[in-house]
Amino acid sequence: MPRDKNTTEPGFVNPHDQEVIRNTGKAGTDHGQFVYELRCQLCGHQYGSNGSDNFQRKCPKCQGGQHGPDL
Repeated sequence: MPRDKNTTEPGFVNPHDQEVIRNTGKAGTDHGQFVYELRCQLCGHQYGSNGSDNFQRKCPKCQGGQHGPDL
């Protein structure tokens, strides 16, 4: 998947192989942010992330990343 997309655009993949699936429309836990659904391309785990964190997220299941906001 493309890594040159905007970090909140579906299809964006960060350097840790976390892909943005969609904007859930829910308010995030950071000021002015929305919750995005991310999917780990390594293990398939899907979880929530503030849009401002998408570029740096690691999978909470297989990479020791922090748990994000609820989907």
